[in-house]
Amino acid sequence: MKFILPLLMGFAATAMAQSGDVPPNAQPGKCYAKCHFADVYETTTEQVAVKPATTQAFIVPAEYETKTVYQLVKEASKRYEMIPAQFQTLTDRVDVTAISKSLASPAATAKKYIMVKPESKRYMEVPAVYENVSEPYIIEPATYRIEVLQPRFETVTERIETKAAATKWVKKKADAACLSANPDECLVWCLVETPAEYQTITRRVNKGCDGSGGADAGCIKSIEIPAVMGTRTVQKIKTPSRVEEEFIPAEYKAETVRSTDEYITVTKQVLTVPPSFREELIPAEYKAVTAKVVKKQASSRTETIPPEYITVTKRKLVKAGGFSEWREILCGESVTGYKISEIQTALKKAGYYTGTADNKMGPGTKAALTKFQKDKGLPIGNIDFETLKALGVNY
Repeated sequence: MKFILPLLMGFAATAMAQSGDVPPNAQPGKCYAKCHFADVYETTTEQVAVKPATTQAFIVPAEYETKTVYQLVKEASKRYEMIPAQFQTLTDRVDVTAISKSLASPAATAKKYIMVKPESKRYMEVPAVYENVSEPYIIEPATYRIEVLQPRFETVTERIETKAAATKWVKKKADAACLSANPDECLVWCLVETPAEYQTITRRVNKGCDGSGGADAGCIKSIEIPAVMGTRTVQKIKTPSRVEEEFIPAEYKAETVRSTDEYITVTKQVLTVPPSFREELIPAEYKAVTAKVVKKQASSRTETIPPEYITVTKRKLVKAGGFSEWREILCGESVTGYKISEIQTALKKAGYYTGTADNKMGPGTKAALTKFQKDKGLPIGNIDFETLKALGVNY
């Protein structure tokens, strides 16, 4: 039974024999080796935000327009139209028998007072009394303005793990107690821990405009702009207009009565339509003035500023390397120049070997073979049958 040490491993044959670690069910004439698998990593890229997305506010100023408005200069009032009483003139015979009989002599006369116009009334208008009053009025209406503050950023430095901690096998020389005269037979594989790898990045954190931590906290303020006021004089009613009623006494006329008179003819005025008045509204007086009014209040609009990123490359361990079970490999006498030439040609075809097929397992061929095995996830360090099969080389 033959045992071939791995080309790159360096396990001592004596160590294997002493430990009893031998290939199970081995067949004469075949060669076996424990092969080393490299750790398999997956490389990923990740976008890390170093400056968060923010919103930038822009002020949209208020819009004004000029309009004609009418201001009161004199209040509305009332006035009255007086309609006097109407009389009709009538001739009437007045009985004076009693008076004439009382006269002593036929030639005697007496006076009798006869009402020729009855008692009536009339209306008199007392006009309204105005006074000048100063009062405030709005020249420009109240509005508000928008104030935009810039956010405050805080710089934060942090470490991002780009490669996790792992373990790997490292070939080292044995201590001075090694009994072999050949130093290569005293090489041992040690499992060592590799620390995690980190990348330091600097990020900017938006603390808000008021420092509260909210991304857009306190960035927009509305500040009230009070109305612009003026003073105007208005004629206001101090005493409203009114109608006063006045009585007109009856009118009498002295008539001479003779002793021979039984009746006398008298002309009288008889009331046919009593006096009245009609109320008329006097509209208020206004003055046209030009005023500035708000058509659209001030506002704000926001635009989103995208975040800023950096690309961080991370390596994630997908499959841990180590040592395989015993595998069949080419024995030393089978590693002929022709076989090496076949391997070199296959590696060249696969894009791993750039040299010439010189039939020698030189450093360039070994490096190309090792890289091919790593890329394909094959055991590293031996010309095992699995590697030959992947290369398309007969074994």
